[in-house]
Amino acid sequence: MVRPRKTKNVNFDPDVCYFKPRAVPLSQLEEVQLTIDELESMRLSNIEKLNQIDAAMSMGVHQSTFHRTLSRANEKVADALVNGKAIRIHGGDYKMPARDGTGPAIRNLRGMGRRRGPYGAGSTDYCICPKCGKRVPHIRGEPCNQRKCNECDTLMTRE
Repeated sequence: MVRPRKTKNVNFDPDVCYFKPRAVPLSQLEEVQLTIDELESMRLSNIEKLNQIDAAMSMGVHQSTFHRTLSRANEKVADALVNGKAIRIHGGDYKMPARDGTGPAIRNLRGMGRRRGPYGAGSTDYCICPKCGKRVPHIRGEPCNQRKCNECDTLMTRE
C-alpha cells in the first residue's frame, strides 16, 4: 500500500502562477508543473535563506521530506529554463493558514490550482483569435490554447 503524502504548511500565495519563454506561443510549449509546496520550499531556501532544518519546521515536515521537495522543484525549474518550457504553478498537498491562524486551509489539491490575483505576468482576462482577432472573455481553468474561435474555428491564444 502506498504511503499517503504529507500535507505541508505554506505561508505564501503567489499572485503569478505562469511563466513562459518570451515570444513563443503557449500552444507550442511543453509545460512543467510546479506545485505550491515546491515553490514554498524554493522560497524558504533561496529567498528567506533558511537552512533545511528551519525550513522543514516552517512547513511542518521532516528535513528529508523538505530536501526531496526542494530537489524536485529545482529539477523542474532547471528543466524549464534549459529546455525552454513553460512553468505552471498550481496544486500540491498543502494547507495555507494565515499567519494569524484564521486563513484558508487547503489540502490534497493535486491537479487543482488555487490562486488569487492576475493570471500571469502581463496577461489579461481575454482569449483572442490570432486569425480573425475575435476576443472572448477568458474562462478561469480553461486554457485559451484549447478553445476554438466560434467564427473561424482556429485555436485561441491569451491576449
